[in-house]
Amino acid sequence: MSNLRFRVVEEAFKKKAVPVEMSSSRPSEYFAKYVFSRDKMYKYLPVDVYNKLVDAIDNGAPLERAIADEVANGMRRWASELGVTHYSHWFQPLTDGTAEKHDAFVEHDGKGGIMEEFSGKLLVQQEPDASSFPNGGIRNTFEARGYSAWDPSSPVFVVGDTLCIPTVFIAYTGESLDYKAPLLKSLSAVSRAAVDVCRYFNIDAKKVVAYLGVEQEYFLVDEGLYAARPDLLLTGRTLMGHEASKNQQLEDHYLGAIPERVAAFMKELEVRALEFGIPVKTLHNEVAPNQFELAPIYEECNLAVDHNMLLMSLMKTVARKHGFRVLLHEKPFKGVNGSGKHNNWSLGTDTGVMLMSPGKTAEENLRFITFIVNTLMAVWKYNGLLKASIMSATNAHRLGGHEAPPVIISSFLGAQLTQVLDAFEESESDEILLLKGKKGMKLDIPQIPELFIDNTDRNRTSPFAFTGNRFEFRAVGAEANCASAMIALNSAVASQLVEFKRDVDVLIGEGEQKMSAIVKVIRRYIKECKAIRFDGNGYSEEWRAEAERRGLDCESSCPLIFDNYLKDSVVGMFESVGVMTRAELEARNEVKWEMYTKKIQIEARVLGDLAMNHIIPVVTEYQTRLVDNVIKMRQLFVGEKGDMMTAENVKLVEEISERMKFISERVSALVEARKEANRIDSEREKAVAYHDRIAPMLEEIRYQIDKLELIVDNEMWPLPKYRELLFMR
Repeated sequence: MSNLRFRVVEEAFKKKAVPVEMSSSRPSEYFAKYVFSRDKMYKYLPVDVYNKLVDAIDNGAPLERAIADEVANGMRRWASELGVTHYSHWFQPLTDGTAEKHDAFVEHDGKGGIMEEFSGKLLVQQEPDASSFPNGGIRNTFEARGYSAWDPSSPVFVVGDTLCIPTVFIAYTGESLDYKAPLLKSLSAVSRAAVDVCRYFNIDAKKVVAYLGVEQEYFLVDEGLYAARPDLLLTGRTLMGHEASKNQQLEDHYLGAIPERVAAFMKELEVRALEFGIPVKTLHNEVAPNQFELAPIYEECNLAVDHNMLLMSLMKTVARKHGFRVLLHEKPFKGVNGSGKHNNWSLGTDTGVMLMSPGKTAEENLRFITFIVNTLMAVWKYNGLLKASIMSATNAHRLGGHEAPPVIISSFLGAQLTQVLDAFEESESDEILLLKGKKGMKLDIPQIPELFIDNTDRNRTSPFAFTGNRFEFRAVGAEANCASAMIALNSAVASQLVEFKRDVDVLIGEGEQKMSAIVKVIRRYIKECKAIRFDGNGYSEEWRAEAERRGLDCESSCPLIFDNYLKDSVVGMFESVGVMTRAELEARNEVKWEMYTKKIQIEARVLGDLAMNHIIPVVTEYQTRLVDNVIKMRQLFVGEKGDMMTAENVKLVEEISERMKFISERVSALVEARKEANRIDSEREKAVAYHDRIAPMLEEIRYQIDKLELIVDNEMWPLPKYRELLFMR
């Protein structure tokens, strides 16, 4: 194994950047080359079919069967010109990944030959095996039937020889088995609720759109080094490995010059992403060595989620071509920054009004404050749910550390916005709101400028921060499906906006003028949700104590955090906005607990194997060499001199024995603990057992192995070390 390590290190050191063939065309010319975009729809579809499809995309209008046939035929003709021979429904099961089953266009022609055909029926619906995906008991293993149904709002695209059709995935009985279906429902819910509130401000909107910008962080590791690390291969993270003497302490990697091999990878990734209609904008070095970031331009939320899922797949494909492996695990290396996926979220109308941006008039600024405060109310009421939406066995390694958002959800607003909300809270209605008959109004508070420029430093410890015209949900993990967080956030905000309208309408019904009613309700909300606002250090112990006093969810156990999904208030919220039922939420939690258990279980098995079959034999061999040295030295130097000259090696022999004994005993205890936990029937209790008993053992074993790495001869150590993994570029 040590020979493999040095061979791959040598090969990695010699690798050069892979040349990237660049198109002579400008990015705007090859953008969405492999996407059935609106210009291609217009080219390949009859005008009336095109108009009806656009209506379905923009307004959710149903597609008639005859129209679906025409659309399918146009798609096939376009795809055939790109050499496509197969089609696939592309969906997002509860695995945080994507799934696809490829079918050829060919059908019997009735004359002993074949013909290429793609009907509206095949476009709109397929029946993948629903029991083979995590479903939380919604489907029995002997009941395989499930449906994938086309989502017209997300464009069809081509990968290789396959036409990929974004779809929802539902059970035979109608329950959602994926992330897309509830995401679409949450987007519809927040649109309906926000439109109703917009009408208070005379905004002629028919639809409110949730926008999302995703900052994707990731690590790159040389493919040879990756192959020599079974823990990376099987779990996505290093289960052992002592920190390198140099990691990120010099802060010389962030936004630094991009290494040549990485730059070539980024260039090809950018081109490929643009060809798939993914509007990538920013690529740069992140904080940790060999850590990088890619960020696109804002898009409609559903489309942004689909693009992020496709982007992660593209990253893996392009990385292999350049001799890298992409690590999307939230904490692949101990002691350096983990990887997140900051979700920048905002709302805007179909008429072009950005609801999270201040305006030029008092009424526009009151609208701005209305949506900001209602978002804060949603985060306050459902802070436990938002934490549960981003929690996983992998993200748990990242959250709570001093380089990632804390596990307590709070919101940072900045000095200006805080000042405005404080003015609302401290004033009376007749002081702050001056009505001018039917012509207008004046807000007697420090005016929000047309361009909101917050001159205070951004609080990087805040998990949910306002950043000028949007909220940045920073706690989302790098390998997560963003839909999970967006389902929770959009649903919570939708529910809160419905409640806001109800509260305002009550006051109006009692004779209060509209704007006065809005201000009164907003003032009450500001006071009620003040506990969620926090501008200080989210990592401090003082904040944890303060957060508990404020009533915020401070739970740090991943399996217990998932309980938030099943609180009566949360179930009621999801059901009230029509996003998910209690049965769907219970099933999803079963999946979450099961996935948590399985990931810790795999890590435990891999660590046990590496410890006993890779590390212990090498350490034993090194210890034998030390013993031989001691014996020979004492033969050469007898008495006190011999004892003195071998004292250090004797200490090492003893230390090695103690550490190996601990590892061996702990691995055995780990096996027994797994057996005991596996006998638990309840998925929740099993996950809790794995969290409380088994996960801590992994860290205890790792500590001893990392200490041994510092003792054993470098030439003998079998696995690539951190200095090699993080600095071979």
